[in-house]
Amino acid sequence: MDIVSLATALFGPVAELIDKLHTSEGEKLEAKRKLFEAQATLFAQLMDYEKSLAEGRAKVIAAEAQGQGALQRNWRPITMLTFLALVVADAFGLLAFRLAPEAWTLLQIGLGGYVVGRSVEKVAPSLFKAKEGG
Repeated sequence: MDIVSLATALFGPVAELIDKLHTSEGEKLEAKRKLFEAQATLFAQLMDYEKSLAEGRAKVIAAEAQGQGALQRNWRPITMLTFLALVVADAFGLLAFRLAPEAWTLLQIGLGGYVVGRSVEKVAPSLFKAKEGG
């Protein structure tokens, strides 16, 4: 469960509890307004946090892409080619054991990271030039 789903799951029961309070409609509405304000504030902070994580990841990938060593620049393609070889071998029954579900999950995560990494790698030089003014 991601953090946004967790936060949503926490606020739902509180809103239901407010509906069950023995108080006036105006007080219920005020309590819900404050709850929704707190929820909006929390979501805004979560989005800022996610944005900072994504920016950090992009910086790491850009640094790798501009690295001096061949292994530093190419470990992602090497990893993905290894995954591809395992998938092909698994599809043709060439492996002694079938790939575990965790291996498929790792492949999905790796492919997602690889695609994003390659995109950042291609776009990063343009962004750095634009930031430096030309």
